Amino acid sequence: MTQSDLDQQFMRCALELAAKAEAEGEVPVGAVVVHNGVVVGQGWNRLIGQHDATAHAEMMALRQAGKVLQNYRLLDAVLYVTLEPCPMCASAMVHSRIGKVVFGAPDYKTGAAGSVMNLLDYEGANHHVTHQGGVMEEECRAQLQAFFRRRRAEKKTERDMRKGLLNTDSNKPESSAKN
Repeated sequence: MTQSDLDQQFMRCALELAAKAEAEGEVPVGAVVVHNGVVVGQGWNRLIGQHDATAHAEMMALRQAGKVLQNYRLLDAVLYVTLEPCPMCASAMVHSRIGKVVFGAPDYKTGAAGSVMNLLDYEGANHHVTHQGGVMEEECRAQLQAFFRRRRAEKKTERDMRKGLLNTDSNKPESSAKN
């Protein structure tokens, strides 16, 4: 099996985890940490459900991998994630000294692995993380775009329903009860 085949295999795992996030009403991002060819950590976005701003897929996967390996330093591990890491997650990857990060879709708003900034190669950091983007990019992007398209449509429907109810309520004649 080639490295490209392995990358796709583990990214498919991350996509399945992203689907779990979506089923829970979260932004569909999934992540797995692989050590010596074995998944030792996995996670999906759980910010809303856990009321925790740090419950990103990558953070959940890093936490689990550290517990499984009994070490927060993950030098020989590879993290696969469906969306380019944000600054918080990229910093956690530097601190965990993860060996490599492989991501699917770039994040042109908050990406910290080269799209907006690059914290993984930051000159002043004590560890640099090898990274590769674009693995199964189309599938990862499509999953995210479908989620946000659906969410916008749901919000529009909700807004339209509220407007309809407000218009219906405002068209009702006021009660003229007199005492």
